[in-house]
Amino acid sequence: MLTMDKVHFIRQLYYEQGKDIPTIIAETGHDRKTVCKYIDMTDFNTPEPEIKDPENICPKLDSFKPLIDEWLISDKKAPRKQRHTAKRVYHRLRKEADGFDCSYRLVAQYVAYRKSQLHLNNNKGYLPLIHYPGEGQADFGAAQFYENSRCHDGKYLVLSFPYSNGGYPQLMYGENMECFMESMIAIFHHIGGVPTEIWFDNTSTIVTKILKDGGRELTDRFLRFSEHYGFCYKFMNPESGWEKGNVENKVGYSRRNFLVPIPRFTSLYDFNQQLLADADEDMNREHYHYDQTIAERYEADRKALLPLPDIAFDTAKYEVVTTDKWGRFTLNAGKHEYSVSPDYSEATVMLKITATQVMVSDMQNHLIVIHKRLYGEQKQSSMDWIPYLTAISRKPRSLFNSGLYDMMPGNMQKYMKLCNSSDRGTVLKVLAELTKRTGFDSALQTVDQALLYQVKDPDSLKNLYRRLYADVPELPPLPQQNGIPKIVQMPVDLSSYDNLLAKGGVANG
Repeated sequence: MLTMDKVHFIRQLYYEQGKDIPTIIAETGHDRKTVCKYIDMTDFNTPEPEIKDPENICPKLDSFKPLIDEWLISDKKAPRKQRHTAKRVYHRLRKEADGFDCSYRLVAQYVAYRKSQLHLNNNKGYLPLIHYPGEGQADFGAAQFYENSRCHDGKYLVLSFPYSNGGYPQLMYGENMECFMESMIAIFHHIGGVPTEIWFDNTSTIVTKILKDGGRELTDRFLRFSEHYGFCYKFMNPESGWEKGNVENKVGYSRRNFLVPIPRFTSLYDFNQQLLADADEDMNREHYHYDQTIAERYEADRKALLPLPDIAFDTAKYEVVTTDKWGRFTLNAGKHEYSVSPDYSEATVMLKITATQVMVSDMQNHLIVIHKRLYGEQKQSSMDWIPYLTAISRKPRSLFNSGLYDMMPGNMQKYMKLCNSSDRGTVLKVLAELTKRTGFDSALQTVDQALLYQVKDPDSLKNLYRRLYADVPELPPLPQQNGIPKIVQMPVDLSSYDNLLAKGGVANG
């Protein structure tokens, strides 16, 4: 069958230009039957598509169709991933069916037809959902990033608004409750409100159990969080991600547009602030369905938001743990180890755990040490050697088996190696004392500078420290004689002043 432009050309040559059939055959190259067919044609309606009946394809397959049907019907009771594919049916026929000589293409065509008849193709229809302004959907994605040149296999949270197709991502170290709440709060404060309703997956961070009646048992902290901010929550059916397809798509969109190439930065907080600004800018593009920008439709979302609460929400998790005899404790099922202090060996301490920090305090709430929170499933250790400094100064030989030695500058390491144990202990005691005043870095700088000048006794080290870091510099001592300062009497001649006064001062006049 010729295309309509060629049909039109044939009819134009005949009816408009008056050419005879032999001339048209010579010009178009078509045979006489074809030319006459389109000259005499009167029905130009679009023909209905030709539908092939798979039941009647390849008569040689007919004797094998009952066997194929038997295999496919039995698949209804089999797990989804253990059902027959067209290729598996073809290979079984070749192996088990006598006289089988049909092609794989015909087998695949028939298998596809029968699966659709038996509803085995697992295709599901979707209902279009209506979303109202102010409704949100939340989901997690995985992304790698570098912070201060250190690689993290992190997560990111996306809060999307299906009505407008707007959305905001936040990058996190993990998918725990602290990361989730801190990311949500950052988005809430950026947009100036709280979504009226948020749809979630059944993540273990929020859902502890799915009940038979479809209900959910939720974590206490999530319930407190939702009540504090006032939003309603809704959970999707298991393995039904399409129910919140907007955020599912937004997770992929955020990765491709905001997290490629792999992000590299020095501050996760600053990078997340930039992500929020980038998401605002991204809303200036056209909506995929409406003749508006996303930003224009987002105005309706923004106006529908709930107000932020007056009282801030504490996202931290609090725990009480007991340290071991080295003054350490573990989290994450023993995989992550943190130090406290030798003064708190086999003691009870209180932890305040945020998304980024583990703060350790005694039971009177006095802060002892702050650690950067560890992430990952591998065993790791965070050791702050500063609280162990005093204990090491009492046993100076232990310095070389501690991480404290690696924190010292090269000149100081060299001195500690060459000096005797007594001198090493003296320097470490001064270092410990100065650390308590203004911190380890300033104390370390003082001692290192003193050693450059061959100053090693405690008094000289302390004097140097005071000159470097005290608010008021020390004055040199006054010269003394028998314990009493010597006062030099200065002669004073006032005769010049007497002569001036006798003249009566400046003349009037």
